[in-house]
Amino acid sequence: MSSEEPSMDSAQPAQRRRTRQPDKRSSQRRVRVLFLSAGAFFLLIAVGSTAWIGFRAGQIKDHLDATTHLLPQLQADLVSNDSAAASVTLESLKEHTASARSASTDPVWKAASSLPWIGRDLSATSEVAITADDIVNLAAAPMVGTLGSLDWKTLVPANGAISLDPLKKATPSVMAAANTVQLSYDRLADIDSSALLPQIATPLNTAKAQLNDVRQILNTASSAAQLVPSMMGADGPRNYLLLVQNNAEIRATGGIPGALAVIQADNGKIKLVGQGTANDLGRFSPTIKVDGAQETIYTDRLGMYMQDVNLTPDFPTAARTAQAMWQQRNPGQSIDGVISLDPVVLSMILQATGPVDVSSSLSDAATAAGLSSRLTVENTVTTLLSDVYSKIKVPAQQDAYFAEVAKQVFDAVAAGKGSSEDLVKQLGAGVKEGRVLVWSAHPAEQQILVSQSIGGAISGPSVAPAGFAVYFNDGTGAKMDFYVKRTVQLVQRCNSGGYAQYTTRITLINMAPSDAATSLPAYVTGAGTFGVEPGHIATNIVAYGPTLARVQQARVDGTTVGLGSYKHADRPVGVVRVDLAPGQSTTVEIDFSKVVQSSPPELKVTPTVQNVKEVVLPQQAASACSSSNTDK
Repeated sequence: MSSEEPSMDSAQPAQRRRTRQPDKRSSQRRVRVLFLSAGAFFLLIAVGSTAWIGFRAGQIKDHLDATTHLLPQLQADLVSNDSAAASVTLESLKEHTASARSASTDPVWKAASSLPWIGRDLSATSEVAITADDIVNLAAAPMVGTLGSLDWKTLVPANGAISLDPLKKATPSVMAAANTVQLSYDRLADIDSSALLPQIATPLNTAKAQLNDVRQILNTASSAAQLVPSMMGADGPRNYLLLVQNNAEIRATGGIPGALAVIQADNGKIKLVGQGTANDLGRFSPTIKVDGAQETIYTDRLGMYMQDVNLTPDFPTAARTAQAMWQQRNPGQSIDGVISLDPVVLSMILQATGPVDVSSSLSDAATAAGLSSRLTVENTVTTLLSDVYSKIKVPAQQDAYFAEVAKQVFDAVAAGKGSSEDLVKQLGAGVKEGRVLVWSAHPAEQQILVSQSIGGAISGPSVAPAGFAVYFNDGTGAKMDFYVKRTVQLVQRCNSGGYAQYTTRITLINMAPSDAATSLPAYVTGAGTFGVEPGHIATNIVAYGPTLARVQQARVDGTTVGLGSYKHADRPVGVVRVDLAPGQSTTVEIDFSKVVQSSPPELKVTPTVQNVKEVVLPQQAASACSSSNTDK
């Protein structure tokens, strides 16, 4: 074999090298194909997941929209006591909320909820869907279940009695429903909607607002279910002092408590066992003791006259003082609680019971004066707060007419006249406007009452963290407040350094006739007895800010004025006095600073002759903070 001829052995490596090149290129191609396939696969998954999330989002929206429309129907069914209709509506609600919950908790949705750019929105949507399902199953369902044993008619008197057994049976379901809604509301309230997409934040905020309304209603219902049996004498007779507040001479909680009555409740049966007037009780000396902080603001008149117990807006204080006064003048008669209402509430009650006739008990003076013997929704407020004073000259006869009207309205309610549903509705409206207040001398009951607006406390769980209030106290010493037109507005001036600054803006107009000094009776004008010119109206405006905030300054018609600055239960209090001639108006502004705001502000106002909706104006936001208006 020639040495130039390649041997077999030497040729094989070359051949092997030639055959390996295609293998390497193939491997590279296979890797590229694998990566492309994997990318396509993951892209397909991403697209599919996105499409699936979009599909699920559409389902959730449709089901929750349906729920939104069905809830008012369920509420109407419950109010009308239609058990069959409520059950049908409830089943539809269950289907929709269950579907929404299922869609918002499936594996793909839950996995996407952990993604950084959209996870918060998906999680918030899940919370809304889960909350809706919980409310329907754990709150609405028990409430529907109570319809078999609880009729609205059992909640109001019939033939002088309230049936307590159905309410006792319903109490656990009502309490469970209230607890569920409260927990659900707290869960949604913890979600910061400012970090969410508008498409998610808007329905979330709507759900919070709606749930807050339901929460308040159910909390009140739960409290009532726990309180009514015992307070209605299920465990023995109870005596309640009734204060009928007269808004024509305004006080912080409504009006001067002129007419008084004692109502007895015994195992659901109610009857009127006594009547009187604040004038009958006279002056108390020594005075009934009230805590020093309130005496500093409102003077010791709080414990000196029944007419002045509610110069303070804190109803528990006013009620305890009224109880002590009545018991001191009526030894041996124990008072278990105090209830307050005003003529506007009496007119609301007549909306349900129908008119009352007082002709058989009118005094000769009232008959001769031409006072109406038939009280209706339309004429009750004017008759009781204006006509009775302008047409009857003797205060004792005025009080007697007032007391008789209150008795006739009570008798109509006790007899079960009119629609029970309407009566519950009208009383509920009175409570919402602060015209019905209740205090109990029994600590366990009072602990529940103080947590609700009907308790009338100025501090504690019933008061919002950012709670403001404006109260009015008559400074004329007469019945001129019937002629005052008021508006109150809360203005948020700015936020600075983590604090908010607010202004309470109060406008008053004296609507009395220009010749009020001579055309109105001296008893109405006060005849200058307390240093106020006849026809003029003097008012002490008392503004409360939130706990630990500061009251800064006050202005009257834009001019800075002196301000009485106080503290009550760690709340800042500012007092300004104004005096208006007939036709005159004035605007008072009281500033508060250092407001630590963890929730939306709320504004309470003394209930007056006017509709509350006319008095309380929508909150206003002023310009943003600048160096000239920030708190120092």
